[in-house]
Amino acid sequence: MSKRNVPVFRRLFGAALVLLLSSLPSMAQESATTVLELDHASICGSNLDALRQAFTDVGLTPDFGGSHGNGVTQMAYIGFDDESYLELIGPVKPGVTEGSEWGKFMTGDAGPCAWAVGTNVLLQEVDRLKKAGIPVTVPQRGSRKRPDGMSVEWTTADVGPGTLGSVLPFLIEDQTPREWRVQISESVKGAPLSGVENVVLGVNNLDAAIALFRRAYGWSEPLVENQRDFGKLAYFPGEPVILAASSGGWLSDRIGKFGEAPVAYLLGTRDFAAADKKYKLSGTKTWFGQKVAWFDAGKLKGVRLGVIGQ
Repeated sequence: MSKRNVPVFRRLFGAALVLLLSSLPSMAQESATTVLELDHASICGSNLDALRQAFTDVGLTPDFGGSHGNGVTQMAYIGFDDESYLELIGPVKPGVTEGSEWGKFMTGDAGPCAWAVGTNVLLQEVDRLKKAGIPVTVPQRGSRKRPDGMSVEWTTADVGPGTLGSVLPFLIEDQTPREWRVQISESVKGAPLSGVENVVLGVNNLDAAIALFRRAYGWSEPLVENQRDFGKLAYFPGEPVILAASSGGWLSDRIGKFGEAPVAYLLGTRDFAAADKKYKLSGTKTWFGQKVAWFDAGKLKGVRLGVIGQ
């Protein structure tokens, strides 16, 4: 459902577009829309090895990525051919999460916990968001040491309310080549999956969340529909986020425990029937004209991970 087709071109085009808009009158800047390029979606757990095994059990074997520079967390990833990836995060030392933005998510085995969009013009995007009335933190440097000893570095900025990347996506800009940060994982090479297509974001008030995203990115009104398992959904065509409004049940319980944050992720596919068969998906429904089915959440320790496509 996203517009991701040729990611490198899109990223370069996006950078050029922002540079062009910066030279236009302020009115043009205010009326412009922002197309989000989903970089990665994060999944938090109390034990990274257990998370890695769970994903291996459903046919998505992650690659170990090493420890973050904060000394608190470590990660593994599943890199797709569209350059997006799922990031699995857990504490380096069992039970020690202090110093991480996602401490409560790891301790509570929350699963989906954050999402990020990539940019090559982070400071300009920070300035644009501030002018739109969206709070943005001062950019911070981050790093990770890979198992081979190579240091990967980036800069991030937290956008909007909540913890890092919990509602609006945080911004990430590479300081080292992006291919140092993630590559296509062997477990999904040639698989009928294209990448992380949509973040399903659990919110308390759908109208307020829609207004926040429209103010931040200049989007038009979304499409809205009801889904029995997720409540009322709102989708901005071509963008990687679907809002799910709390209407009781598991979604209300989760938001009450972890706050507004991602509650599920959808992987894109070019061949839904092949993905359905390969991964033994279940619960097929139609969301905004496309088929959606789910991996076995029991095997994934409660993580809601689905596939969307035709």
